[in-house]
Amino acid sequence: MKLELVPLPVADVDRAKAFYVDRLGFHADVDVRPAEGVRVVQLTPPGSGCSIGFGTGLDVYGAAPGSVRGLHLVVEDIEAARAELVAHGVDVSPVVDVGGGVLYAGFADPDGNTLTLQQMPWRTGDAF
Repeated sequence: MKLELVPLPVADVDRAKAFYVDRLGFHADVDVRPAEGVRVVQLTPPGSGCSIGFGTGLDVYGAAPGSVRGLHLVVEDIEAARAELVAHGVDVSPVVDVGGGVLYAGFADPDGNTLTLQQMPWRTGDAF
């Protein structure tokens, strides 16, 4: 069993897609309009087996925009990942060591959904 998709509530699909693709570097897997009033967008972070999805016209997209908290994006080098996002105009908090060598740096998408870069010392190299 594998987690495939996390629905993300957004107010503006085009703005969200631009943020995740242009600023975060997610791959645009799907952007379809299978029926009148329905749009489905699926994006995947580089190297991830799980995607995010958002759109219009389906109950799965009905949560309040900005209501998702703490999606974790695991990275091998948090300083490099943070610097890249900042260079692309993302307001990322400073890196914090939360204990055991686990490092976090947080940011929000344009709707206020929050994401966290996470680096764990045991998930590097082949273990990443």
